[in-house]
Amino acid sequence: MRDLKNKLISGKSSKNITNKKGKSFGYQVLGFGAGGGPTVAFIDASGGTITESGDFKIHTFTGPGTFTVNSVGDPDGSDTVSYMVAAGGGGAGAGLGPGSGDAGGGGGAGGFRESKAATDSYTASPLNATSGPTYNIPVSATGYPIAIGAGGAGGSTGSNGSAGSASSALGISSAGGGLGKTNDGPTGGDRSGTPGGSGGGPSGGGSGMSGGTGNVPPVSPAQGNPGSDHNQSPDGYGGGGGGATAAAVDTPGGAGIAGGAGATSSINGTPTARAGGGGGGAGSSIGSGGAGGGGNGGSSGGSGSAGSTNTGGGGGGGGSSGGAGAAGGSGIVIIRYKFQ
Repeated sequence: MRDLKNKLISGKSSKNITNKKGKSFGYQVLGFGAGGGPTVAFIDASGGTITESGDFKIHTFTGPGTFTVNSVGDPDGSDTVSYMVAAGGGGAGAGLGPGSGDAGGGGGAGGFRESKAATDSYTASPLNATSGPTYNIPVSATGYPIAIGAGGAGGSTGSNGSAGSASSALGISSAGGGLGKTNDGPTGGDRSGTPGGSGGGPSGGGSGMSGGTGNVPPVSPAQGNPGSDHNQSPDGYGGGGGGATAAAVDTPGGAGIAGGAGATSSINGTPTARAGGGGGGAGSSIGSGGAGGGGNGGSSGGSGSAGSTNTGGGGGGGGSSGGAGAAGGSGIVIIRYKFQ
């Protein structure tokens, strides 16, 4: 009996039970795993590109696939996951045509949603969900379909861009970014950006235009922000698309409006910004893309730059005199859990 007691004391599978004065009442056996320690179970899963960061596995999906949970862990190991779901960014509008001073609006960023599990330790973005049904999501031994949103196409001369597409995983969906607009010609038309995960930017060619609404459909925390309004003079510049953590903001001076800033997360083991809004086009002073893959606007006759692949960044607006609008960046899904 004394030998058994000594073995329990030296191992990790016993607990000394004492009173407040420190007198021992004996040892509680906690249970043994295969290695002699307490029994602890972790998630085992497959799918996507798998990397490791310390005690955590990271599954990155840049295209459609399946996150397959082969076995479920327990609360002492892991039975919940962290996730980040970014949708495709909106495509940007083009400049009106040769000789025109009206530039295109930038595309809105794709919606950005994230939640860090209670057992996880990485630095999450400001959009991290910390309560409610989208937080600390438990998984079952089954396959979870993953959808990756495409970036919206950019507009050719005198054409609007196209909205980005949604990404989804684990029952979480992020909306595609709103499209950037072009000036529809002498009659003007509706030059305002359209809604989405983040809203698209309006075209040049007149004041009083609005940026597209962000966080559409509404979720909490918000998945994005609005594109810029267009109320300054001269009025040929294009508005910027909204970003995950900041709206695009109209500024005086006739320069293209910068896209809103995206969100920075270390869910993949390295601080990475995603879901920046596309910058507006202009004659000379272009709008910069928002941090997180937003494309820059184009200058006179020049095309905007595309949103970065697998960031959900919005495309940059086409420059005046017919510059083409650029495509939004495709989305991405990242799932992370403790495996040891």
